[in-house]
Amino acid sequence: MTLYAIGDIHGHLTKLRAAHARVDADRAAHGTDAAPLIHIGDLVDRGPDSAGVIAYLMRLQASDPRIVTLTGNHDAMLTRWLETGPGPDPRDPPHVRYLSDKAGGGATLASYDVDPTGPPDEVHEEAVARIPRAHREFLAELPRWHRAGECLFVHAGIRPGIPFEDQDPEDLIWIRDGFLDDPCDHGPLVVHGHTPVEDVTHAGNRLAIDTGAAYGGPLSAVAIEGRDVFLLTEDGRLPVPRPR
Repeated sequence: MTLYAIGDIHGHLTKLRAAHARVDADRAAHGTDAAPLIHIGDLVDRGPDSAGVIAYLMRLQASDPRIVTLTGNHDAMLTRWLETGPGPDPRDPPHVRYLSDKAGGGATLASYDVDPTGPPDEVHEEAVARIPRAHREFLAELPRWHRAGECLFVHAGIRPGIPFEDQDPEDLIWIRDGFLDDPCDHGPLVVHGHTPVEDVTHAGNRLAIDTGAAYGGPLSAVAIEGRDVFLLTEDGRLPVPRPR
């Protein structure tokens, strides 16, 4: 069974279209037309066209049953900010504010022609008015995980040692400590983004595919067959080294 996955997009529509083109070329080369394609979350923030990314994936997912889109912490932060207003949300880490430079939410609002630099209440009111309800509903309804083949797809990771049905939903979009450094077998191969890596990294029990598109890096697309992983390039598949 072949599975495709794409890392954290962060508002980069041009990179996303290019990643899809590489997937399409691989489908044609390997006869995998029916294989699902999973987007690992973080559609928005930091990049120049979050509005375009959401509109594009909405259209694609509505017409193509192979497309799966997960939610990331940035998608959740935007949804919560729109729902609750400009104050801090207790579900988000206290050091992260949506419109801070760290989170990059201002770039998302700008893609909807909202000036993020005004008084917070006015910025929020304008954003609610300008961001289409269909976009907001799409983000709010995205799942936090997807299971297929030998893989579990999730934005950030899982809490090791806890049955999946008992996982904290916030861990699925935020976790780093306790997951990234855990060498234990998780059962399925956990395919995740959230923590940028220079190159797609196969750790044996997990696969990190966020290669920093938000910071000038590439938006990586991979093909997964069992637990073997291939980076999709303009010249075809490149095997990702796997611990033995």
